[in-house]
Amino acid sequence: MNIRSFLTSRSLRSAVVMFFLLESLLITTVRAEEAALTDIVVTNTMDHLLVYFRVTNCFTEDMTKAIHNGINTTFTFLIRLHKDKNFWMDSEIADLKVSHSIQYDNLKKVYNIRLSEKGNEVISVKDFEKAKSLMSEVVDVKVCELKELERDSSYYVSMMAELDKIRLPLLLHYIFFFLSLWDFETEWYIVDFRY
Repeated sequence: MNIRSFLTSRSLRSAVVMFFLLESLLITTVRAEEAALTDIVVTNTMDHLLVYFRVTNCFTEDMTKAIHNGINTTFTFLIRLHKDKNFWMDSEIADLKVSHSIQYDNLKKVYNIRLSEKGNEVISVKDFEKAKSLMSEVVDVKVCELKELERDSSYYVSMMAELDKIRLPLLLHYIFFFLSLWDFETEWYIVDFRY
């Protein structure tokens, strides 16, 4: 096989096309901002340890279109509290799962947001920016009672956020396969503190 026939071969053309497709996917992935947790606060009341935080860069154009088409979308926030035992296995004190769901009602033109940490209360808003804020902010979540903590001991709270996989009827999975492209999961964020 000479070089000219190799360069015009079907396998080389396929390889070149695949290279450019992969390269464009990688460039798109690198340019997209990753979801992250910000404004993290660990504090307490007289009785409880509380956390506050926000997830940023979590709403993509595809996700926004899906929400406006009535697809139920859920963010899940995982929050864990551990006691730091220097040379031993750390002990887990709390393991919480908080979820925020949004569904757009096209007839009433409102966004219905369900917050699990507020007893699954549904909040209806007409403004999409307000809806996004409610979805992405974790406010005043009780991690544990202070009586579960020992004085003069080290602890850490770890937290992360993820978008739940979209669950569609079987035939729609083939039509909306692109929705998997906007799944996200943040890194784990850790806040150390001494009580």
